[in-house]
Amino acid sequence: MRNLAFVGLGAMGAPMAKSLLSAGFGLRVFDVREENARPLVGLGAAGAGSPREAAENAGALVLMVVNAEQAEAALFGENGAAEALAPGAAVVVMSTVGPEPVRELDGRLSERRLRLLDAPVSGGVARAERGDLLIMAGGPEDLFGELRPALEAMGSTVVHCGPAAGDGQSVKLVNQLLCGIHIAAAGEALAYAEALGLDPGSVYETIRHGAAGSFMLEDRGRRMLDREFLPPKSALDIFVKDMGLVRVAAAKHGFAAPLSDAAHGLYERGASLGFGGEDDSGILRVFEEGIGPSQQT
Repeated sequence: MRNLAFVGLGAMGAPMAKSLLSAGFGLRVFDVREENARPLVGLGAAGAGSPREAAENAGALVLMVVNAEQAEAALFGENGAAEALAPGAAVVVMSTVGPEPVRELDGRLSERRLRLLDAPVSGGVARAERGDLLIMAGGPEDLFGELRPALEAMGSTVVHCGPAAGDGQSVKLVNQLLCGIHIAAAGEALAYAEALGLDPGSVYETIRHGAAGSFMLEDRGRRMLDREFLPPKSALDIFVKDMGLVRVAAAKHGFAAPLSDAAHGLYERGASLGFGGEDDSGILRVFEEGIGPSQQT
């Protein structure tokens, strides 16, 4: 599949689409913000005025939108892509939407003889720009094989997580559970250091070399100390959504997830304080406001 459509050109989608162009794929792109598509058109992509137009003559459509509602609208809404995709074409859902929504999309697409690969990503903007993402794919092995060259253009670690739509999303939720808790823990730790009368920067430089060190402490901790909350590299609102998806799936399976519950409450509090559109490292300010898990209702 060398002719692809790409819908959703935000902070992650744009560099992912650029990686596909660099790898020689033919690409037609669409974003609700027309200005997001212009740099890619300048690099050789064809622009489109709607998801439907983007999908014309595409062997596969890549979706990198924010949530399940946007994915459904891009496929089945006014000027939706599903109308233009030929039988046998594929839809690659790379957004984090949760297992159940992607299974519902798979069912609707299969009625049109369209195939779905569930392939959410992890790694952040910097790794997306390098084509260095982790891609967790769920779906038929033959479809995974067909799409693997495109996936490997965007990611350095491409894993087939299972044969069904939703398998990739389920692994992504485990990933997000850890990420969301680790970011919140980093914020709490640095705020705690300051409450103890310590210099948070000095504490950070000390503990990141020990057993408490982690990618999230290294990455988000630095942003917290430098107060790099704008422009966001990954918005706090994303973890309001993703930790919510973690909790929904946990409840469905009867699994108690107290750390996820606490972290989700902190992100919701951050959003209520007006930090939702800022970087997720801004969770630090929830602790600076004196609002920790013990005070959540």
